[in-house]
Amino acid sequence: MGIGNRLPDEALSTPSTDEPKAEKPKKEQPNVNFVPEEPKYELGDIILPQGVRDDILDVADYARNSKIVFEQWGLGKTHKYSKRMGINLYGPPGTGKTMAAHAIAKYLGRKILAVSYADIESKYVGETPKNIRKAFEVAKETGSILFFDEADAILSRRVTNMSNATDVSVNQTRSVLLMILNDHEDFIIFATNFIENFDPAFMRRIAKHIKFSLPDEECRRTLWKMYIPEEMPNNIDIAALASKYEGLSGSDISTAVLMAAFKAVRNGASCVDQSYIEDATASILASKEDNAARTGVTTKRVVSEEYARSQMQREI
Repeated sequence: MGIGNRLPDEALSTPSTDEPKAEKPKKEQPNVNFVPEEPKYELGDIILPQGVRDDILDVADYARNSKIVFEQWGLGKTHKYSKRMGINLYGPPGTGKTMAAHAIAKYLGRKILAVSYADIESKYVGETPKNIRKAFEVAKETGSILFFDEADAILSRRVTNMSNATDVSVNQTRSVLLMILNDHEDFIIFATNFIENFDPAFMRRIAKHIKFSLPDEECRRTLWKMYIPEEMPNNIDIAALASKYEGLSGSDISTAVLMAAFKAVRNGASCVDQSYIEDATASILASKEDNAARTGVTTKRVVSEEYARSQMQREI
């Protein structure tokens, strides 16, 4: 006679290998939320050449006056597919493209829905196109201006010789975006540092391309004045700075003033000397030159493994 209770026969039998295994719970795909915001800048905040400013106003007034043109003047009958207005702001970094996008939305009295590639890219198959659709839906529901920053990441050339699932996914995303753009009858803004990466199909669907260049001497003078506050003690010769240092963006000038001010305080100086501002400016220009020398003229921007693969596949 044994000790304790007898185990049931089922417990002594060897488990069948045919029994279905419990499925692992699937990971929930992250929910992407797009939230419109009030524009941070207005046109008066941006220092631009008059030609660029005029181009921006032409485009902004196109959106503002579209009801008169298409409805009252009848061009909605003859130009059925021209109600959508896509513009692309392109040029070097720090030249005011993002500020201009906000300023256009402000000029039109609307919120802005800013979207970057990082916001919509997903590692889950088929999710990136869904995120793009969602961004357009939110913009439509809220009456916001849709703004795609770093737009070359999603408007890049499609892969012609597809060799893997990533290539298929990239082309699927591009095709979905093309279809949505065809149906989107509202204002939309793109911005990029690399317009050469745009697919020709997207170029044709964007009505206006506005080039942003580095400031000329007159603009540099205005920018120096704008970023040097009256309260800051200094002996800075703004005219000399504007004339001597080319190749500076508005962002570079802002940084140079800030770094010079901190250096003056750290050294116990009574004011920001001309030498401090020139040292900061020269350092910024040197770093930009070194970067250009190391990388060459950069025409590709790696934003993800998938994007890099698609670009390499295109160039083979």
